[in-house]
Amino acid sequence: MIYRIVLALGLLLLTGCAQDTGSNLGPGDRPLRPVYVINPADTGRIQYSILDGVNSLRRAARLQMLIFNAKLNAAAATHARDMSVQNRAWHFGSDGSSPLDRMERVGYEGTLLGENISETFESELETLAAWMETPATRTIILAPDAQEMGFSWYQEPGGKIWWTLVTGIKAPS
Repeated sequence: MIYRIVLALGLLLLTGCAQDTGSNLGPGDRPLRPVYVINPADTGRIQYSILDGVNSLRRAARLQMLIFNAKLNAAAATHARDMSVQNRAWHFGSDGSSPLDRMERVGYEGTLLGENISETFESELETLAAWMETPATRTIILAPDAQEMGFSWYQEPGGKIWWTLVTGIKAPS
C-alpha cells in the first residue's frame, strides 16, 4: 500500500517537471500567435472591415470613399486562390494572366488602378497596415482617382492566407 502511494506521488512530481510540448511557444521561447482562422460566415465581416479600414485611411487623406464592386471582388478571389496554387505571391496567374486580364475576364468595364497582394498568417487589418508601410502598395490604397475596390482571400488548411485587393475607376455611365 505504501509502495503504491510513494509511486503515485513520484509520478505526480514527475509530471509536474515535464516540459509542456503542446505549448504555444516558438523559437527562443517566444509566444506564437494564434492562427487567424476565417470561417465562411466571416466573409461579410472581413470584407466590410477592410472597406472601413481603407475608407478611414482615405478619409484622413481627404480622398473619396471607395465602394465594393462585385466583379472586382470576383477577380480578387480568383487571384488569391491562384497564388495559393502557385505557392507564391505575385501579380501573375498560373496561366500567365495579368491583373488587367483578370479584370477583363470578370467583365469589369472600369479602369484598373492597381492590385495589392499578400501571403501571410495575419488578419485583414494587419495586412492593410503592412500595405500602408510600403510606398507602392500605399499608393494603390490612396490613389486619388480610385472609386471602387475588390477584396478577397484564400486560406489554406494550415492557416496561411493569400490576400488580394484591387482598386479601379468606375466605367462612364
